[in-house]
Amino acid sequence: MAPRLSGRVMIKLGDNITTDHITPAGARLKYRSNVPRYAEFVFEHVDPSFAGRCLENKSKGIHNLIVAGDSYGQGSSREHASMCPMYLGVKAVIAKSFERIHSANLVNFGILPLAFRNPADFERIEPGDDVTAENWREAIAAGQPVLLHNGRSGARIECACALSEKQTAVLLAGGLLNHITAA
Repeated sequence: MAPRLSGRVMIKLGDNITTDHITPAGARLKYRSNVPRYAEFVFEHVDPSFAGRCLENKSKGIHNLIVAGDSYGQGSSREHASMCPMYLGVKAVIAKSFERIHSANLVNFGILPLAFRNPADFERIEPGDDVTAENWREAIAAGQPVLLHNGRSGARIECACALSEKQTAVLLAGGLLNHITAA
């Protein structure tokens, strides 16, 4: 992953976002072996324009960010709910809390799972905000909070990223596949 996290908030979600909200099941599961196609449906029932806007940013080199409330990624452990956002250029999910298996899947696909240290900071980030974290790699490696800066409001927001030593290495490598091939 890039040494500097700099991205745009593409969607702000509430609490209890399930993996079905992220990548719909049912008829869409037939695309699970075609990640670019399946990624077209990420958040289709929440914001049908999400995937297209993310791909446009990705083509311009702009990182995409997701903001969510409590219990992000609940439900089934489908890895496509992390794999498809990775394909769309999502580099971080900033949430009040994460479900454990989904958080691990985000790490495996090189997406930074950041939890607001102060849940009230959820109100300090809006869709369209440009957010940066200058020293996220050093903070993660040291087990320290990651400090986000909201370019619109000037707010400084502390986030935790509770990772094991192995998860830290995987994330710093840009995901599990990069970690394994570098070893």
